[in-house]
Amino acid sequence: MPTHRIIILPEMEGRSIRSIALGCIGMSSSQFKRAKFEGCITLDGVRATADVRVRAGQQLCLSVPEKEAFRPRAMEAPLTIAYEDDCFWVIDKPAPMPSVCGSAQDVVTLENALYAYLGQPQTFLYRPVNRLDKGTSGLMIVAKNAHIQYLLQQQLHTDGFVREYLAVIDGRLAQQEGLIDLPIAKADGATVRREVRQGGREARTYYRVLQQGSRSLVRLRLDTGRTHQIRVHMAHMGCPVTGDFLYGTELPGELPGRFALHSALIRLRHPLTHEWLTVESPIPAALLALLAKNTSDR
Repeated sequence: MPTHRIIILPEMEGRSIRSIALGCIGMSSSQFKRAKFEGCITLDGVRATADVRVRAGQQLCLSVPEKEAFRPRAMEAPLTIAYEDDCFWVIDKPAPMPSVCGSAQDVVTLENALYAYLGQPQTFLYRPVNRLDKGTSGLMIVAKNAHIQYLLQQQLHTDGFVREYLAVIDGRLAQQEGLIDLPIAKADGATVRREVRQGGREARTYYRVLQQGSRSLVRLRLDTGRTHQIRVHMAHMGCPVTGDFLYGTELPGELPGRFALHSALIRLRHPLTHEWLTVESPIPAALLALLAKNTSDR
């Protein structure tokens, strides 16, 4: 179980253990409740309650029992680990691999594949920080415990967590770069499809055109994280992501099971060291092949 140990600093003196856990360590309330109710809080080696006031120099220890782990069926598949440390993995997910298991799925998912990669551990809980559609390839973060997942998800959609994508789109955008600031909502009567609509949730996507022609290569940065955000925004601009079956035109011959969207960069502040970490993934060959056939209107 994840364990947090800290020495109480003079400026922390007089605060309650609950205040230290939630404010200084950054535990979630659910994690702290599990530690509290299962007797996993000690102060200088002696069990303590949440309201005890601490003194400078004392050692506080909080252990967080894991929930009963769901063990998915192990399914072997090649995995590219772009980065790993004691806190999390950054995995370069292929397409069309789903990110998570589904009750009706009998296909390899990133969850199944990671479980197999780890040797089918008896206690394993899959903790994705961000998710990708199965048709999107590229970088995804999976935390190794609940505390790290909580800290990283708190950073999502802040300046401390940057996500950039590469997309091949049909046609060309009117401007070489800009900000698409258009709200997104679920389409009427749809279960999955989204659309730009007044009254929807705010959604902002920055873009920069890298190559232009009958198909264009665009680099995009998410400022918010709405479902299908890039796909909806590009389609609304008249340039859907190439091969997008839902918002454009499917290309089963050139892009079987996927579309031309790739999570190319993640840059974040490490949740424990607070140092900047940048991980990049090159554009897949299938997307480059689309551009090789490109024609220009010059």
